[in-house]
Amino acid sequence: MNNESKGMVLGAVGVAMFSLTLPFTRMAVAELNPVFVALGRAVVAGLIAALLLWRIGAVKPNAKQLKSLLITAMGVVVGFPVFSSLAMRDVPASHGAIVLGILPFATALFAALRFKERPSVSFWLMAIVGSALVIGFALQQGGGAFQMADLALFVAVIAAAMGYAEGGRLSQSMGGQQVISWALILSLPLLLPLTIWLGWRYGIHASPRAWFGFAYVSLFSMFIGFFFWYKGLAIGGIARVGQVQLLQPFLTLLGAALILGEQLNFNNMGFALAVIAVVTLGRRMKIQR
Repeated sequence: MNNESKGMVLGAVGVAMFSLTLPFTRMAVAELNPVFVALGRAVVAGLIAALLLWRIGAVKPNAKQLKSLLITAMGVVVGFPVFSSLAMRDVPASHGAIVLGILPFATALFAALRFKERPSVSFWLMAIVGSALVIGFALQQGGGAFQMADLALFVAVIAAAMGYAEGGRLSQSMGGQQVISWALILSLPLLLPLTIWLGWRYGIHASPRAWFGFAYVSLFSMFIGFFFWYKGLAIGGIARVGQVQLLQPFLTLLGAALILGEQLNFNNMGFALAVIAVVTLGRRMKIQR
């Protein structure tokens, strides 16, 4: 198996974990403050990350790496969790899943602008087709218009794409575990007091179901999933492996149906098959790195 194939497999494992983020977030924010959920999950993951780095004796990042880590943290530690949690208060996880389907296109765009990856015209065509499919699906489900929460989801897409591209490139020199761990630790001095205040202000009384959702997004969405995801991006290429994200909306649809009881129909599966076809074609397109 070559590096690109390994990257695709690792990326797919990460995407599988990320695909349940919206259903479990919706489960948590049904009873807990959405910003508390967003920041609190990063605090829990950050404390675990500190133990991990201490255990392995990790070397402190240099000044150049710190800059990239801060950009990563703004994207995946703060930006995406906050805006996606806010959106999950107002729209179903299945709706959010499709809007987030434009993540592969956004990730490839950030990689091209930031790191000079040069996808071919045919690759961009496949990315645009895939993105158009998921946007069309969202419009169809929304009766021809986006809902108010869509704005928050679009901001979440931008934040995640920025964090994915930056962290993926940094993983080539630091490793995926250390990238997400240091990004979380750098965020702790700000997020820990904010999370404590939010818990005091809005309360933390919730059912075991809500806390289970919080536990999943803290451990898998905010931490373990990035081990696989960043490693995959590092060895397989950000633009190429980023296309695996096109499968995430439909894995999320399945998760939302199983976990939350949201509707899953043949129309959804038709779009799923179309997007899988686009991913398959996109893998064949040339990318200069």
